[in-house]
Amino acid sequence: MPAMYKVRPLHSAAVLAEHLPGCMYPLPNLHRAPGTAAPPQEEVDPSLQALESRQEEILKRLYELKSAVDGLSKMIQTPDADFDVTNIIQTDQSSPLSTNGADLDLMLGKDYGALKDVVINANPSLPPLSLLVIHSLLCERYKILSAVHTHSSVKSVPENLLKCFGEQTKKQPRHEYQLGFTLIWKDVPKPQMKFSIQTMCPIEGEGNIARFLFSLFGQKYNAVTSTLIDSWVDTAMLQLQEGSSKERGAVLRSMNAALGKSPWLVGTELTLADVVAWSALQQTGTASSAPANVQKWIKSCENLAPFSSVMKLLK
Repeated sequence: MPAMYKVRPLHSAAVLAEHLPGCMYPLPNLHRAPGTAAPPQEEVDPSLQALESRQEEILKRLYELKSAVDGLSKMIQTPDADFDVTNIIQTDQSSPLSTNGADLDLMLGKDYGALKDVVINANPSLPPLSLLVIHSLLCERYKILSAVHTHSSVKSVPENLLKCFGEQTKKQPRHEYQLGFTLIWKDVPKPQMKFSIQTMCPIEGEGNIARFLFSLFGQKYNAVTSTLIDSWVDTAMLQLQEGSSKERGAVLRSMNAALGKSPWLVGTELTLADVVAWSALQQTGTASSAPANVQKWIKSCENLAPFSSVMKLLK
């Protein structure tokens, strides 16, 4: 078949034979004029070279660390996440609240003979019952100088709240007491506490103040028990006291299940979780409709003098 048309070759056979098989044929450089030399390579900044070297060294070390961690993970058997903490709680070596008190100087700081005074502001429309229970427990441990005052922001306070600490029949010099506990009925949205007026901002919230006051007993718990106590305190404050009816019902079911395994919410001894949860139940009025195990636990709480004395304030 005859060709349609002919095209003149771009390169002669001699040029093709010279560059084959590495290159079919060369092309001129389009980025510079013919006959000019190639531009010299720019010098690399020494600081950039040092940065690249450092990056390579860091990546090398990270790879070595990753290899070491992978090796250790094969040697350690990871326990099941769904383990039962009952045995850990029961073996926790925590001392009961009736033992000797902790060193307040170590916990609150030494004031060179001055009485350490805890000052709490609370609204009489919602008395912080857990703080009153803890106050009674502290009085069993330390010599407490208690006082109740009324702020000008409050027009009237019920008589029983003005006498919530009872009457101190034995008047002693101030320096003979170990701790001062002053409650001021004031128009505040949440309870506030200070023990050093000049050097600290107030601690707000009944649960947070209760945590601080209960720490004065010097109780030592393991990590699992401490976590469970904190969890119950948050649940009581955020869901039982401030939550909806649906949330309260869920909390009561959880409490009923926990109290079916042990006499108290966390283990076999009274803890902060019991004090705060009992207070939340009384404040929300849900104690009477609680399940059976919770009802039994409420009676156990109220059989203790600090709880029974606070119960009188609700009548």
